[in-house]
Amino acid sequence: MMDDEEMTLNLLPLNSPATVTRLTCQGADRRRMFDLGILPGARIAAVSRSPLGDPTAYRVRGAVIALRREQAEQIFVAPAAPQTVGQERGGAGRDG
Repeated sequence: MMDDEEMTLNLLPLNSPATVTRLTCQGADRRRMFDLGILPGARIAAVSRSPLGDPTAYRVRGAVIALRREQAEQIFVAPAAPQTVGQERGGAGRDG
């Protein structure tokens, strides 16, 4: 069930922050998303799209990952208030 502001990740506009609300994938796909840091409560933003629109690069927990449209359609998000760069968990004070 989707609320008024909830959408699938593939519909998230570029550079618009969101919070993951739920995932509909199961099994190995769900474990992979969790391993990538995509779990309920995580902040995520689309940072770039390939010229043909698939895949899309997303920033999550300080890393940039690429997901195909069919993967992003299984991740539900809600808009979040903007943060400055480095405010996401694990983003500030890291060397590298």
